[in-house]
Amino acid sequence: MVAYAQKWFRDNAPGMTGIEECVTTRMLNWVEQDVSLGVAEDLAYSTDLLRAVQHGTITGPIVRTYRPKPTVSFGQQDTRMDGYERARELSEQRGFAPVVRRVGGRAAAYHPGSLIIDRIQPEDDAMFGFRNRFTYFGDLLTATLKQLGANAAVGEIPGEYCAGEYSVHAVLDSGQRIKLAGTAQRVVKGAWLFSTSLVVEDGRSVREVLTDVYDALGLEFDPATAGAVADAVPGLTVEDVTDELLAQYEQRFLQGGIAGQETYELATMEWSELLAKVPPV
Repeated sequence: MVAYAQKWFRDNAPGMTGIEECVTTRMLNWVEQDVSLGVAEDLAYSTDLLRAVQHGTITGPIVRTYRPKPTVSFGQQDTRMDGYERARELSEQRGFAPVVRRVGGRAAAYHPGSLIIDRIQPEDDAMFGFRNRFTYFGDLLTATLKQLGANAAVGEIPGEYCAGEYSVHAVLDSGQRIKLAGTAQRVVKGAWLFSTSLVVEDGRSVREVLTDVYDALGLEFDPATAGAVADAVPGLTVEDVTDELLAQYEQRFLQGGIAGQETYELATMEWSELLAKVPPV
């Protein structure tokens, strides 16, 4: 990786002989989780990793990706709605396990045709750059999807589920916009977690369960705005997206990362190794 970076600088920045002249090299661990801990446990493990990075139990930064079990992730506001219990029942009837997440927003759904991407990083002042991280990771994901053939962009769609300024959507050939991904962030003293939930395959299941859930909660939702990357690029798989995301990470390392003055040496870590270092709490 470093040799590649040095070649890039020789070719694109004459007079610079190596990355050490303008950047700080650090290690980024890339982990693809291949065995689920359980619906609630997979969600909770993100916090376990955040705390581990915060306290130095494991060296950050780290990227963890996994394919979740069918889940409807409710926001804290949802639990105070009159129709919440009914919404949970309807989720279970569709085969989706209901869980409540710590971060804000409204109900979202995902399943094994989705990809969860957690980036955890140590930071002395973790609040600094809070909004910039939404922009950076939105750009990273849209670049990934565009490379795969999707007309992807960042921005809220009227009537979308779990509405957010930094939602990632695709524009279909018909002109219809469909939400593909939502993002969330959690900050603690000395570290941050940025999480992305991307629906890649089987958008219909997500539409169906969210139609039931939002109806029970009495919230506005247009089912036509929910979809998957494969609706925009037929035949695309989670593996395709994972591979391209990794390629985009490698490319951006050469551009200085989030801060613009860093580059990372990529290290692949086995899921079993990560579990040994950071056992689930």
